[in-house]
Amino acid sequence: MAHFDSAVNTAQHVGELFGVFAFATSGALLAVRRGFDVFGIVVLACSTALGGGVIRDLVIGRTPPASFVDLSYLWTALLAAAVIFFWHPSPRVTGGPLGVADAFGLGLFCVTGTVIAYNHGLGAPSATLLGLVTAIGGGVIRDLLGGQTPSVLIPEQIYAVPALVGATATATLLHFNAYNPITGACAALGAIVFRLLAMRYDWHAPQARRRPQDRA
Repeated sequence: MAHFDSAVNTAQHVGELFGVFAFATSGALLAVRRGFDVFGIVVLACSTALGGGVIRDLVIGRTPPASFVDLSYLWTALLAAAVIFFWHPSPRVTGGPLGVADAFGLGLFCVTGTVIAYNHGLGAPSATLLGLVTAIGGGVIRDLLGGQTPSVLIPEQIYAVPALVGATATATLLHFNAYNPITGACAALGAIVFRLLAMRYDWHAPQARRRPQDRA
């Protein structure tokens, strides 16, 4: 049993680091597209990668937040920023790589954030919401610092829904004691694929019906 718990904890930490790298990459790519200097790239990379987790930790009373205690999160974000600083596509074509990196961060963080919240005593519904916050929080910070409308508010994009689906699946697995590294990876992969398909086929959530006079 101890060996199984150790494997789960290791998988959780690895998943978080991959999520940090993916989100930091998306933040750094946006900084490149906006023409920011090296400091701007680092700020956007770290804010995107660590922001959602910091919000989650403060809500559940996990202080100081994990990213301030375990510096592997910060070093991972800085590594991603360095990679993008020295090697990146043209600012004109960063949209695709940025979206893919963001999708991976979204899928990984919706799972790891839900697990952390659940393990701190929250019920499945509350853990799901914090998993969602963990997944979208960094992206919101990135977009605001980058001077653009947060993706979660753009009606032409399905952004939060894939994260909510992944977080819900994770909380359900935890509630029924069916969560393990494999099922957790499947939940993350499902959210990632959902988001990538939504980007590829321009899926969008329903909007309120507007009257003709509202369109003027």
